[in-house]
Amino acid sequence: MENLDRFKKTFFDECAELLDAAYANLGELAEGRGDDETMNAIFRAVHSIKGGGGAFGFDRLVTFAHSLETLLDLTRSGTVEVRSEVVNLLLKSIDILADLVVSAREEAPCAAGFEDALAAQLEEVASQVAPCEPPQPSPSTPIGAMPASPVEASETPARYVITFAPHTGLFQRANEPLLILRELKRLGTTDVRVDTKRLPDFDRMDPELAYLQWRIELTTPSSLEKINEVFEFVADDCDLQIAVRSPIIEAPLAAIPPQTPPAAAAAAAVPAPEPSSGAPSVERSASASARAGATIRVDVEKVDRVFNLVGELVISQAMLAQVGSTLPPDLCPALITGLDTLSQHLRELQESVMSIRAQPVKSVFSRMPRLVREVAEQLGKDVRLVVSGEATEIDKTVIEQLSDPLTHLLRNALDHGIEMPTAREAAGKSPTGVIHLSAEHRSGRIVIEVSDDGKGIDRDVVLAKARERGLVPPDATPSREDIDNLIFLPGFSTAASVSNISGRGVGMDVVRRNIQALGGRIHIESRPGYGSRFILSLPLTLAVLDGMVIAVGSQTYILPITAIIESLRPKRADIHAVVGRPDVLSIRGQYVPLVYLHRQFDIDGASEDPCQGVVVIVDTEGDGQLGVVADDLLGQQQVVVKSLEANYRAVEGITGATILGDGRVALILDASNLGRIMRHKASGHLNTASTTAPHSPATH
Repeated sequence: MENLDRFKKTFFDECAELLDAAYANLGELAEGRGDDETMNAIFRAVHSIKGGGGAFGFDRLVTFAHSLETLLDLTRSGTVEVRSEVVNLLLKSIDILADLVVSAREEAPCAAGFEDALAAQLEEVASQVAPCEPPQPSPSTPIGAMPASPVEASETPARYVITFAPHTGLFQRANEPLLILRELKRLGTTDVRVDTKRLPDFDRMDPELAYLQWRIELTTPSSLEKINEVFEFVADDCDLQIAVRSPIIEAPLAAIPPQTPPAAAAAAAVPAPEPSSGAPSVERSASASARAGATIRVDVEKVDRVFNLVGELVISQAMLAQVGSTLPPDLCPALITGLDTLSQHLRELQESVMSIRAQPVKSVFSRMPRLVREVAEQLGKDVRLVVSGEATEIDKTVIEQLSDPLTHLLRNALDHGIEMPTAREAAGKSPTGVIHLSAEHRSGRIVIEVSDDGKGIDRDVVLAKARERGLVPPDATPSREDIDNLIFLPGFSTAASVSNISGRGVGMDVVRRNIQALGGRIHIESRPGYGSRFILSLPLTLAVLDGMVIAVGSQTYILPITAIIESLRPKRADIHAVVGRPDVLSIRGQYVPLVYLHRQFDIDGASEDPCQGVVVIVDTEGDGQLGVVADDLLGQQQVVVKSLEANYRAVEGITGATILGDGRVALILDASNLGRIMRHKASGHLNTASTTAPHSPATH
């Protein structure tokens, strides 16, 4: 039972990958970028899910996948034209297939008849195709011969003799010999002969068992590897032999067993004897074996365990380096050299483990087209989702927590951003709204944007609603950014009525809380009548970062290296006071606002004069450059990020904490948040009590 559960887990993991591949390829078809291989990839994905589902007895999954597979086979053969209606039907079918996979995995059956309506549509589209008349055999043509498919004249064809003997349980594992014969026909000219010697009398025949065997002569320019791919789904359910014969020299080569499907248990296919050839068998090439073992599946918990141990090693190495720095260089040079080597190897180890945990955001992005389709259909809107940057990699822990924020942002864009088709046409826009979901690496962080070409944020309505609820004083004149950020308040909504999509004011609050919990931030840009952009800036990993250690009074803080542009000790003539605004630093013709950390976090004993300390110029998201005023720079260090919110509470301007080599706890600064706090304090819109940071304890 334990082994079966393990195989099931592998099957469901592969289903997730196959469904992602199917969605991606269907997206290309929908955008007109697909080709024959695109349709073949979708077919292979569905066929693999069907085959694995049959092995585990998931009958509903297999039945529906078979209906979908039938239509896919007709589309890839060109019998059914790939129109937009067909693509939409295929997309909905993959949605239902995904639901059936989840149902099987969770052992929670879907409602009776859940998939019946769509299965009927699939069968209806497939049945509208006129059946092709089989070719009439000539006296010199054996029964079962099939006409040739077009081949490239520039390639020299070879002749193969294939003996295909399915095991009796082939049908019970959701495999179909007819599809294999059709696939071989696409490769070239086929001469098919059927062997009925295993066929029992009619009264003893079981319709669920396979009795027939085939001998196929195939003339094709395709490689042996291509032929093996045709049989890869039935490798464990048949006896197979492939002999290749040159058209000029009749020197048969032996069968090469096809690759075992990834979801199946490893088992060698037993070759059946070739009637007309005594060709010996040969093993698969070493290179093919090497390719098959190029990747392995590892339990995520094991990777996380290694990752956590690397984090502890980083802390231990920092403590050893701290001790080593107190020793005279000539006292124990071998120790100092060893510590430097340890630091280098540990960094390589940390980067390697991080790369193992890194995953493309495609695993999250691939779920969003279905959401957009379903919500747009409920709202009666015509919306197209454009996705880019789905190959951008980010830490697995961050990816797992992106689903909810992106779901709420897309629902918000669909309900509040994109207008109805008639309203869009009246405004001179295309009736089809466009939502763009993108991801990219920027300054050591990952930036995810959700933008739409809708009506934008109506700030007058938002401000009026906020005043009505007492969130903004009647005489206050908040900035545009302040008004935009009101939509993140708990319970705030401008919807006229509550629906199953919006109106309760929960979604955007969830977005901000989840993003902040990841050490990220969210920024809004909106133009009335042109649309809105929600920009999420997230750390690439939640575990380890390179930081600059700075001193402010008796406290120590960390600034991420990726945010730092330069550091300097300014001249007095370069510091300028601005009435009602923060001080600014004049540098190379630009004015950079200054943030005094000792004022920000109420720290005693710090220098009041930036000319006696140091100014670190940092880059922020949406606010340009910022000058962070500190007493001194203590050096660069790799630090392990610990959640401050989980161990204390959320603090504005602080993204986490770490343990230094001397055992002290240091807080990690969020440069972009510091800039916003500074502006809000200057305008009097922020309660300064919320920005007070806890003082770092001397020991841990």
